[in-house]
Amino acid sequence: MRWVVFDYGEVISQPTGALPELASLLGAPVEAFAAAYWEPRHDYDSGTPDLVYWRAVGALLGVEVDEALSARLTDVDVRGWLRPDPSVLELLADLASEGVPLALLSNASATFARVAEREPWTRHFRHLVFSGDLGVAKPDPRIFAALAERIGADPRDCVFFDDRQVNVDGANAAGLTGVLWQGSSHARSVLGP
Repeated sequence: MRWVVFDYGEVISQPTGALPELASLLGAPVEAFAAAYWEPRHDYDSGTPDLVYWRAVGALLGVEVDEALSARLTDVDVRGWLRPDPSVLELLADLASEGVPLALLSNASATFARVAEREPWTRHFRHLVFSGDLGVAKPDPRIFAALAERIGADPRDCVFFDDRQVNVDGANAAGLTGVLWQGSSHARSVLGP
């Protein structure tokens, strides 16, 4: 049985639209904020708590972040990523209706994971695996081993779509078939009839 595994951010979802609002909350220019947002993101996706992450972002911008501001930033950030691509939702529905086993492997905080689990598109997945819950993020080989264990599959039986080449390379090194995401039409051609 071949599993099809999807990343979330910029695969199922469109890019976040929240950066301008987040920058405004911290009183920072969007470009400076974007750099600060991404710099500690891998640690956040690996299990760093929300407050620690936002304080790290704030420190890069010279802004103090308290618990109330952290909660507001987290809420805006989560909502910014909840923008699924309609063509991908159609692909997921088609694959699920054909009985293809689907799993999600996303670098995302545990906070985002709890919200995402309630989204309608998750019904198509047999397993949802979030890095923030595991304490390890892609492309670390341990996350691919955890995925295989969770779904009960040999890595060689998994096709994995991700928008970042480093994660595709990590998947290939772990024995999965990693494919760089190039849209739902390309994914359909990769998966075949």
